[in-house]
Amino acid sequence: MITDTPRGLFCEAGNFYIDPWQPVGRALITHAHSDHARPGSDAYLCAAPGATVLRHRLPEARVETLQYGATIAIGDVRVSFHPAGHIVGSAQVRLERAGEVWVVSGDYKRAADPTAAPFEPVRCHTFITEATFALPIYTWDPPASVIDEIVTWWRLNRDAEQPSLLFCYVLGKAQRILAELREHAWEPIRLHGAMAGVTDAYREAGIALAATERIAEGTRGKALSRALVLAPISARGTPWMRRVPNASTAFASGLMRVRGVRRQRAFDRGFVLSDHADWPSLLGTIEETGASRVLVTHGWSDALARFLAERGLETATLRTAFEGEAGELAPEPEPAA
Repeated sequence: MITDTPRGLFCEAGNFYIDPWQPVGRALITHAHSDHARPGSDAYLCAAPGATVLRHRLPEARVETLQYGATIAIGDVRVSFHPAGHIVGSAQVRLERAGEVWVVSGDYKRAADPTAAPFEPVRCHTFITEATFALPIYTWDPPASVIDEIVTWWRLNRDAEQPSLLFCYVLGKAQRILAELREHAWEPIRLHGAMAGVTDAYREAGIALAATERIAEGTRGKALSRALVLAPISARGTPWMRRVPNASTAFASGLMRVRGVRRQRAFDRGFVLSDHADWPSLLGTIEETGASRVLVTHGWSDALARFLAERGLETATLRTAFEGEAGELAPEPEPAA
């Protein structure tokens, strides 16, 4: 049904690609992160709830949409999108041809997220899964407890008139935090400019978020002394940081489960909040699909493939041109203006 090509995953029977990393004629997109939605293709098809953000990221693209659960025929293949729970509009792509079913999951998570439709298990013969955090060390605490930690950290810093600078992923993580903090924020949360546009796109998509203010050119120092500021990790070490002197710094990521990473990167706090499935959720999801063949991509793909093979499943790994969020501490490209 799907072959691995230099341009990405290709479905010959439908003459389309899924999340291609080079320009193609027709691209089916699981979600709008830059390692899955690349510019230059002739036409894009995505789940309807993700269209606003995808158009923000790829303003020149011709974007078509399909509602979750609706089915269309593309060539000889019946195609449908199903919620992946990763970010707004994220989708698994279900492909059916001659009684055989494949599901390409994209990135996914099983934890509750007010910005994304909950993950929907889809039965299939072959399941293509991510493996961003596919090691037993990666298990997530309830999101509500992590949000409580962030609120407490902000409150303590605020009382000391010290800025709270929280680094997080520009698309998805920042908006999830803003949605979770909507009932806890006692003043607008300040945003680095790279986050403002995509946050507006979330609001256009109907997602309720905490009040925010983009940090203006002249805003710095005392004006931010009691503020919670969200910024991309790429801002660290740049002249922009002079706007928040003496800030308490933190990073929100599944990578913060490993304390050595936090110490090595010298964050004051690390909040374990991920938009990917943890180890138990990966294994549980694979079991729920009923798939006898599991192809693994992104992150710890070799480790997960070996584990599944030892348990009797047919497995292989798929290499991608971008490992994206598998390395969340790497500088990330800013979304298109």
